Amino acid sequence: MDYKKFLYEQKKREKVLKSKATKVVVKEIRFGPQTDDHDYEFKKKHAEKFLQDGAKLKAFVFFKGRSIVFKEQGQILLLKLAQDLEEYGKVEQMPKLEGKRMIMFIAPKKK
Repeated sequence: MDYKKFLYEQKKREKVLKSKATKVVVKEIRFGPQTDDHDYEFKKKHAEKFLQDGAKLKAFVFFKGRSIVFKEQGQILLLKLAQDLEEYGKVEQMPKLEGKRMIMFIAPKKK
């Protein structure tokens, strides 16, 4: 009987610790290698909102078909985004090519 009470108390403690744990939210923004200025500004505005809300940002450029030859344009686009969002967050991972995606992570700055 005493052991059952111990198990119950332990589960209760674990539940309290689990409820206090912070959950990391990751929001994604997808670009093409030749994203236009207006589309870029629109997505940048959403990225600012995500970072201000405290979510991590996963920005990536998706290369379709033969557009993989524009790797430099994709990297320039992501670095430009990182520079524009400098006041809202810091780059956690620099642009890195994984398959047909070039991925970059931005973490929000603490308030």
